[in-house]
Amino acid sequence: MLMTKQRRPPIRTLRGWAISVLNEAGAIRECEEHGWVQDRADPHARERAFDIARQDPPADVSPQAAEAAIRDVLDSIGDSCPECAPDEEDRR
Repeated sequence: MLMTKQRRPPIRTLRGWAISVLNEAGAIRECEEHGWVQDRADPHARERAFDIARQDPPADVSPQAAEAAIRDVLDSIGDSCPECAPDEEDRR
C-alpha cells in the first residue's frame, strides 16, 4: 500500500506558515465574531507547534528560524480579542 505524507498548502510568508502551524497544533484560535487570533495558552499545543517547526520547517528555512517564527507569532498575540467587550470574553 502506497502511503503519502500529507503536505501543508504553500504559504507565502514565514509568519503565515507559523500561524498555520500554531492553528494546526491547536495553540491558537480565532475570535468567532471579529477574526482576531488568540493564544489558547495550552503548553502541550505550543510544544506540538515547536516540534513541527523543528521537524518539518518550510523549504529553505532552518529549524531554528522556523522556531523563531513560531515564538514571534506567540509573542505578538494576546489571549483575548481586543474588540470583544470584557463580559463577552467571560462567557466563552
